[in-house]
Amino acid sequence: MSARKNGKAAPKCVGDNTNFWKETEQIMFDEYMWQIAPKEIESAISLMGISAGAKILDLCCGQGRHSLELAKRGFAVTGVDFTAQYLEKAHAKAKAQKLNAEFVNSDMREFCRKCSFDAAINMFTSFGYFEDQKDDEKVVRNLYDSLKPGGVLLMHMTSKEILARIFRERDWYEAGGMKVLEERAVSQNWGWMKTRWIMSKNGKEKEVKSEHRLYSGTELEALLRKCGFADVKIFGDLAGAPYDQNAKVLVAVARK
Repeated sequence: MSARKNGKAAPKCVGDNTNFWKETEQIMFDEYMWQIAPKEIESAISLMGISAGAKILDLCCGQGRHSLELAKRGFAVTGVDFTAQYLEKAHAKAKAQKLNAEFVNSDMREFCRKCSFDAAINMFTSFGYFEDQKDDEKVVRNLYDSLKPGGVLLMHMTSKEILARIFRERDWYEAGGMKVLEERAVSQNWGWMKTRWIMSKNGKEKEVKSEHRLYSGTELEALLRKCGFADVKIFGDLAGAPYDQNAKVLVAVARK
């Protein structure tokens, strides 16, 4: 999908950098990430309190890790993502497994189907990749408008509190058959994270960069309420643990 619309450049976001998603694909969707998807969805379904047959929006679905699991469980799923090559693989997997799932190539700032979904999910820190914070608000309002009355949204991300507790300037690890170096830098009073990725395989190196906004639990709750959600709960994992000093991840469950 082009980063230009109607002849004007779209606001900067990591999602406009198709090279980033291409080069990190093996990391984002390695074998381990597929293996943990069923458990993640099982926990998310329980935390949201939804029943089979519900219509669910998977915003920023990638290659369909969670969309496919939801479809297997009898949900009517619409997966939306900016990266066309990811959606091609999601569609191929759904077809091969004879699963009923729709995949839409769209910018998360633009996708909205008013009062169409019983639930929506936004997983794996797939939020906050825009220079202008008003774009984040636009995304949340689209999610709110896309839900039916009483519909529920689940957002799952790494927060600034958790990152402050575990922060490391750099890490080496192996993923997707590659050796990966991540170098991180925080700015804007812990409001923004810049990451440099150096990936090595078979003696060849590639480098890409990403940036995204960091939210605290309080800030995310405030944004959700500002956009219309009346009932917002914050958890420390998908199992519903308290969001405290032991939180593993920031999970928000908001009801329209």
